[in-house]
Amino acid sequence: MPPRNCALCNTARAILKRPKTGQQICKECFFYVFETEVHNTITEARLFNPGDKVAIGASGGKDSTVLAYVMKALNDRYQYGLELFLLSIDEGITGYRDDSLETVKRNQQQYDIPLKILSYDELYGWTMDAIVSQVGKKNNCTFCGVFRRQALDRGAAMLNVDHIVTGHNADDIAETVLMNIMRGDIARLGRCTSICTQGEDTIKRSKPFKYAYEKEIVMYAYFKKLDYFSTECIYSPDAYRGHARVFLKDLEAARPSAIIDIIHSGEAFEITDEVKATQKVQQTCKRCGYMSSNELCKACTLLEGLERGMATSAITDRARKRLDAEGPGPDNLRTIPYFQRGNTAPSSQVANG
Repeated sequence: MPPRNCALCNTARAILKRPKTGQQICKECFFYVFETEVHNTITEARLFNPGDKVAIGASGGKDSTVLAYVMKALNDRYQYGLELFLLSIDEGITGYRDDSLETVKRNQQQYDIPLKILSYDELYGWTMDAIVSQVGKKNNCTFCGVFRRQALDRGAAMLNVDHIVTGHNADDIAETVLMNIMRGDIARLGRCTSICTQGEDTIKRSKPFKYAYEKEIVMYAYFKKLDYFSTECIYSPDAYRGHARVFLKDLEAARPSAIIDIIHSGEAFEITDEVKATQKVQQTCKRCGYMSSNELCKACTLLEGLERGMATSAITDRARKRLDAEGPGPDNLRTIPYFQRGNTAPSSQVANG
């Protein structure tokens, strides 16, 4: 059978088949349609304003590496007018995160974007290695998820940014929809499918890859020859999300549109007034000042359990002194209320290429 020409340009030889649409296209057309679809997602949702300072959650993996590359390319091409930063969280996982952070450091040089790294150890006094040694592997992802979300907010406040973007893709969001349905947590469906979320006291957070398939992100990284870290977290095989992922891959094999269909289904769910009435009012944690629906935020509650009553603060004294010295900047004072206000010295931990 003779080679086919690209279904889009009809001149170059088709070298790949898009998992999302089934089209056989050439490499250059794939780059163009992938980037254009992300651009359309950004503009239709009106995610950014000119002059916004945006932190890209960077782990060194395929999703965040492609996100950093595409965000820089689109910012230059369409003149978004954004000031971009890379923000990495070091969970303290030996043999995994220490290696992936080396990839992020190379990306910082390759893309010429400032980089900030913040660790669980300096924020909470615990690494994931230490947590797993105490609680085991069964529930460790609960700790990591709660700590990581809060750490991103705190790192973004240090950088004085307006917005955090993460590499969550269509597969991730569809998995979350399935997980919430399997757990009966219908109230979370609307929030988990939102492209942009922002609490009253938190920095805006969005997902430019909301409609991008994981397979296409991998293909983009491969054909662009991007430098990324491909090893999975050593503690993730036992995560509950893994069951939803296996189920989703089976659905995708039978029906490629299943991923987007599940996202649209989650978007279409309407929360009844009875469910809304049971949702707790947001307040601030009495210990660390972070947003919470209870007296203690989730991170402080988990830390209290880890310390078995010995912890007197969710943030270590060493971290508190550093955070107070750096300050969040005047626009982010409400994000972390316990910071000393008016102290806005720039962070010494931000590297610029």
